[in-house]
Amino acid sequence: PLVPETRAQGDALEKLLTGETGAEIEAKCFIAMRYWHPFANEAVEAVKAWGADEIVLLPLYPQYSTTTTESSLKDWDRAVAAAGLDLPTRAVCCYPAAEGFIGAYADLLKAKLDTFEDKSSVRILFSAHGLPKKIVDQGDPYQAQVEQSCEALAKALGIEALDWRSSYQSRVGPMEWIGPATDDEIEKAGAEGKSLIVVPIAFVSEHSETLVELDIEYGELAKKAGVPRYERVATVSSHPAFIEALATLVRDARAHEGVLCPEDAAGRPCTENVALKSVS
Repeated sequence: PLVPETRAQGDALEKLLTGETGAEIEAKCFIAMRYWHPFANEAVEAVKAWGADEIVLLPLYPQYSTTTTESSLKDWDRAVAAAGLDLPTRAVCCYPAAEGFIGAYADLLKAKLDTFEDKSSVRILFSAHGLPKKIVDQGDPYQAQVEQSCEALAKALGIEALDWRSSYQSRVGPMEWIGPATDDEIEKAGAEGKSLIVVPIAFVSEHSETLVELDIEYGELAKKAGVPRYERVATVSSHPAFIEALATLVRDARAHEGVLCPEDAAGRPCTENVALKSVS
């Protein structure tokens, strides 16, 4: 359901941006995928046909990585260069602790947690897509931003002594990946008699890694490992708070030159070493 969910997000964002009182712009949302239609070149042609005056690139990756956000923005650069599309362009880098993003997940997580009578028996497991450790060692900020998202969401719940952990899924190949691994944490929870609520903290739409890996494969693992109860929070998808967060990012990006990027603890933006022609 990734494409229809993304279209729904775009439609909701478009409605919010164009429905504002006194809105000075006409906005239209287009989708550019990396590994399936519509690809970036298709999106570029659609933007040209619509007659856009300016472009805001809005990644649906809350946490920045060279393997996701940077790859997608560079793919857009290639597509616009090939099509000869030369328009003023802004880009959003990341939003790991954006109020609406965290608020939407907090709303969904609270609702799931309320279905448990004994909340002390529940562990919250924030699961994100994994990444080879060597990429993080080279300075990729993804893992640090995932942890930032987890901490922000745990704080937003306002529950004292909340039992939560972060983990990473989707390991492939023999190389070392960042951890701890989600499957390992599920087995630990089973050994400790802990029920689990899994939050797909790095995903904003339902797709194979939530519906198959988390729900089916890890659900079966949880049962075998003796986890008393295994639940999964839905992705934020078109949650109103998340769409409002995206709208805020678009507004802020339009008022900002280049790449809109929050600074890390050292005051460095994620994109300080990224050369993106379209947003120069």
